Amino acid sequence: MIFNIEVNNKEIKAKRGETILKALLRNGIRVPTLCHMSNQLPTGACRLCVVEVEGRDGLIPSCSMPVEEWMKIKTHSPRVIKARKTIVELLLANHPDDCLYCERNGNCELQDLAEELNVRERRFSGNKHQHKKDIVDPSIVRDPEKCILCERCVRTCDNIIGMSAIDFVNRGKKMTLGTIYNKGLNRVNCIECGQCIMVCPTGALLEKSRPGSLQEALHNPKTHVVAQISPTVSVSLAEEFGIKAGKDLNGVINTTLRKTGFDKVFDTSFGLDIVITEIARELKTRLNKESVEMPLFSSDCPAWIKYAEDFEPDILPHLAHIKSPQQVLNSVVKTYYARESGIRAENIYTVSIMPCTAKKYEAVREEMFTDNNPDTNMVLTTRELAKFIKLHGIDLNSSEPELADYPFGIRSSSGKLPAIAGGLTEAVLRSLHQLLTGEDLMNFKISPLRSGNGRKEYKFKIKKKEINCIVVSGMRNVQLLLEELKIGKVKADFVEVTVCPGGCVNGGGQPIGRTEKDLKARMKSIYEIDDKDSIKFAYKNPQVVELYDKFLNMKGHGDNDKILRPLFKKRANL
Repeated sequence: MIFNIEVNNKEIKAKRGETILKALLRNGIRVPTLCHMSNQLPTGACRLCVVEVEGRDGLIPSCSMPVEEWMKIKTHSPRVIKARKTIVELLLANHPDDCLYCERNGNCELQDLAEELNVRERRFSGNKHQHKKDIVDPSIVRDPEKCILCERCVRTCDNIIGMSAIDFVNRGKKMTLGTIYNKGLNRVNCIECGQCIMVCPTGALLEKSRPGSLQEALHNPKTHVVAQISPTVSVSLAEEFGIKAGKDLNGVINTTLRKTGFDKVFDTSFGLDIVITEIARELKTRLNKESVEMPLFSSDCPAWIKYAEDFEPDILPHLAHIKSPQQVLNSVVKTYYARESGIRAENIYTVSIMPCTAKKYEAVREEMFTDNNPDTNMVLTTRELAKFIKLHGIDLNSSEPELADYPFGIRSSSGKLPAIAGGLTEAVLRSLHQLLTGEDLMNFKISPLRSGNGRKEYKFKIKKKEINCIVVSGMRNVQLLLEELKIGKVKADFVEVTVCPGGCVNGGGQPIGRTEKDLKARMKSIYEIDDKDSIKFAYKNPQVVELYDKFLNMKGHGDNDKILRPLFKKRANL
């Protein structure tokens, strides 16, 4: 039911059952909040969204109060503004005074509110929080001193990811954000996805950075510095520079990195073409053997792999026996490319530019080292890449796009699709169709895998075979699916898993402050690339064919197992 309510002396439309905040936002009236999360139940923790409702003595939290037909609301009256300003001043009373040095300076919601509410002096002073910074984890840094107890990270980790790695400890003025027994994130059930960073309004949660190491490598004449760019980064970096969301900057990023001193720039989608090829072959083999473990699970998401190793070791034999695209490409760089270029592997410095914080954890896994030399020397998130470009003073708008470098610069559009949940499955099915029939899939666009959220199910028919595919994103959804598979409620032949809701386009290393509109723009750009590109199948990538002919030999035996094959193993109990 739709009815009118009065807001700031003007009537607007409201819907029965929605909150005041939702009605206001839908009508283009912004009310500040620090604790509100769309699609989550309201908590009313921050009280910044209070409004004045005629007939009510106190101010009303708009995030939790349903609209009523009789309501006359003031959203920015002097009384409301004063209350909001006081709340921000109280939050700042014991907040660290290090904005100039804070990673989130210029992109901090608390800082923005202080500016918006014209907070120009400290009226309240409180005891500063004294908490030790958690810097042991390879992916995420936790700084409890900057936590404002908004609860967004707690609800994300619990309700969306399903891990509950962080929670409130103590009570009253001693309450803070912590982990079980106050251990580091690397010793609790954190899977490194970084979704907590994406929702944190301050600098309490950040990715772990090592910019100095890269600068040293770039200015060391003996070091050959190589970058690979994730297919997701090219359609999300634009947002960090005020450019329209979804604009594909792949060629511009190649140019930019060369200007900063990189010797070679490769495309991670090349590694994805290898991964797609290997998964399709393995799926074909498993489909023809009733004795092997089914379903086959994807293995390209390091956060999912960490979860499986920690909590579902029985799943490990079901994982596709192929490393992630990042590790495949960097392994090939330090073997085949090193041999072909006459460069010693230890003199090659590989940089992966990823939308994911879990890639930082993956890069330091012991099995990702060869003779004490890491296959991946550094992982930069999309956010870190933006800072790196700004540090070097390069104007993206004046940079002409350039192609990636040989021999890992050509890709198929299938190599771009895994940026979105369902894209890997679509790409694998294209290659599987060719393996089973010897023909290209004519209707290469699989629309059912391009719609829906959280979980998608699709039956793919090839001749007399019917292949049951399930795509699941968001770790909470993964957990529910695993339970259904165990009790036989559902059956599948192939399961694609991404921990981040919606896939890597929504990864924990992406631009902070993204909206649903931004995510849709990124997805649209990926699908448009698939429509326009001439090479749509991974097995038709000429450079991948050349690599198999010259090096991988299409068998994966001997040393090639070290390059392509991961070692999944049950980890010690936490």
